[in-house]
Amino acid sequence: MTTKQIVLDSRPKGMPTLANFRFEDYELPDLQAGKVLLKGFYYSVDPYMRGRMSDAKSYVPPLQVGKPIEGSVIARVIESKTDSFTKNDLVMGMLPWSREFIAEGKGLQKIDSLDKHVSYHLGILGMTGLTAYFGLLDIGQPKSAETVVVSGAAGAVGMVVGQIAKIKGCHVIGIAGSEEKIKLLKEEFGFDGAINYKQAVDIKAAIAELCPDGVDIYFDNVGGEISDAVIANINKGARIIICGQISSYNDNKAATGIRPQSALLRKSALMQGFLVSNYISRFPEGVLQLSEWLSAGKLNYRETIIKGFERLPDAFISLFEGGNTGKMLVEIE
Repeated sequence: MTTKQIVLDSRPKGMPTLANFRFEDYELPDLQAGKVLLKGFYYSVDPYMRGRMSDAKSYVPPLQVGKPIEGSVIARVIESKTDSFTKNDLVMGMLPWSREFIAEGKGLQKIDSLDKHVSYHLGILGMTGLTAYFGLLDIGQPKSAETVVVSGAAGAVGMVVGQIAKIKGCHVIGIAGSEEKIKLLKEEFGFDGAINYKQAVDIKAAIAELCPDGVDIYFDNVGGEISDAVIANINKGARIIICGQISSYNDNKAATGIRPQSALLRKSALMQGFLVSNYISRFPEGVLQLSEWLSAGKLNYRETIIKGFERLPDAFISLFEGGNTGKMLVEIE
């Protein structure tokens, strides 16, 4: 069988462009015992993938030039030579950007094909939701009436963080990049206030106005000047959760700016980075609680779904232009 795949044609310098991706035909090998033939259904595009496009040492191996890009994918089983999966099963795993592909059965997770929100397993019931759940609750340890600020608040992780903070009785302020997203945060996701960083003349002052009692917890998805402004407003004993730094992922040189050590010292504050994989042994706990909140109507969720395998590179680049509200996915029929 001949299929199409998308490979990393060159390592991006700064913002990725379409020139960094290449479509090519690929001849699938014969299916061997212990493996399954899959057809892609939903493909996740995530900011962390930008780091894998460089050859810098990191917590996950870099993607290789000339090799298929890979990410979280939900796929349908076309043929199986395993005892675990049968034709038409839906499975999820770290898989290549290919229309069809062969994978080891032991690395796949089966998904209930009757689930009306199958795509949620790449989002709020997957790494996205678990990142919000463990980051906020384990590191932030929110208490009722505390003030929580979330940057990248209309993104896949941020919107879940804010809602969990509201469930815990917190005053929640989000930071996002458009008036449409600001309205969404307040009207659909229950944030107490929100700041459009693209329009705010003085972000530090805007945060102070919406957080008159200071900031107790900051969930940082973006870094840069926005984080400098939030940290300037933290309270004594504040907790700062470093989840992502999307503002700097495409920088060609190390950024300089306000250094947080003095503020952390003065306020006896905690700043901690984390990877969701740190909590892998507790994933069932997180999925169960998120599922219960969803079923009870305590959590809302948004996805930005782009249709067409050929749109995968466009969707990925769009992440860094603010083109998504909630989780960004690419769907192919």
